[in-house]
Amino acid sequence: MPNTAILTMNAGPALQPRTLSHQILLAQEEERKRISRELHDVIAQTLVGINLHLRALSQQATVDPKGLKKKIARTQRLVEESVDVVHRFARELRPTSLDNLGLVPALRAHLHEVSVRTGLQTRLAAPPEIDELDSGTRTVLYRIAQEALTNVIHHADAERVTVTLERTPRTVRMSVADDGCGFVTMPVTGVHDRRLGLLGMRERAQMIGGMVTIDSAPGRGTTVHVELPA
Repeated sequence: MPNTAILTMNAGPALQPRTLSHQILLAQEEERKRISRELHDVIAQTLVGINLHLRALSQQATVDPKGLKKKIARTQRLVEESVDVVHRFARELRPTSLDNLGLVPALRAHLHEVSVRTGLQTRLAAPPEIDELDSGTRTVLYRIAQEALTNVIHHADAERVTVTLERTPRTVRMSVADDGCGFVTMPVTGVHDRRLGLLGMRERAQMIGGMVTIDSAPGRGTTVHVELPA
């Protein structure tokens, strides 16, 4: 049987720090939204404007047209790449699809981006009613999935990862399972860098009364289980 680390809430004296963590995470989400809007509405539009200006220069070039056009074309490519980077960071900070379309489309888009960028085979299984959850719960699930996928990319040496969501009358459950190298689970202390992601997942689940469970063993892959009140 794989080792299991259960990351759950503590009662009593931990209430005040947990409340503070809750406030910090909510503030972080608001800041992510603000930065995402800035990236989309200001920086990206500026770069697009520069690109249009360079295109006009290219059409008007009369002195050394070949050399000038090559320089402008090179600059245009750099600007286009910069626009793509801005949009990617904006999606990672706060994907507009999470607010506008729901959790399932946002996860599907993120998994596709991960697959294209890393070659990892990804799969999502989720019923439509998942998107009936409130905004806070959808955000927690998305962030935990995002962190779990980051761990898979950086540590698991996996070929496949599957994200599964299901809802019961009282709870919503999510699992992120990979076929990677796995690891020996230990109590989460925050000392090891690898554990920092697990702490973040635990904090996010705790702030709405949920818990995270990690199933893993060397050579058997890793599964992150999340259970939240619906």
